[in-house]
Amino acid sequence: MRDVIAKTFRAEGAGLGKVLGHLEEDVMNALWKKDELCGKDIFVEIKGHRDIAYTTVLTVLERLVKKGLVKKRRANAGYLFATAYSKDEFSSAVSREVLLGVMELSCSNTLASLVDMLAKKDPRELERLSGLIESKKKEFQKKHD
Repeated sequence: MRDVIAKTFRAEGAGLGKVLGHLEEDVMNALWKKDELCGKDIFVEIKGHRDIAYTTVLTVLERLVKKGLVKKRRANAGYLFATAYSKDEFSSAVSREVLLGVMELSCSNTLASLVDMLAKKDPRELERLSGLIESKKKEFQKKHD
């Protein structure tokens, strides 16, 4: 997944649109709502709010399979598709990879910026971050004692 994130990350995008194209995001959201769907069911789900061709949905599905974000398996009359990662797993992996990439520029500046942004966006998250740091410190100390 690291290659997918590195090749497709766009800072100007919104939400999952930072990593996925608009249609890819629609397909992934349809799949995250259900465990497994056939191409036609995904098409019907997306067609409700977007003018799109069935073949376009199938093409996007194949691209997502190739990227490793969607799994495809043979079923009775065709194929069933499912996400390779839950929405939470995907979001976590994207966050981790982006943060690692930015930290390569300057770890201390990245962390300072993160703290500043959290203070502005949601000060309660600073407390959560502080708790996570303390928990990791204790975990690290136990491993090295």
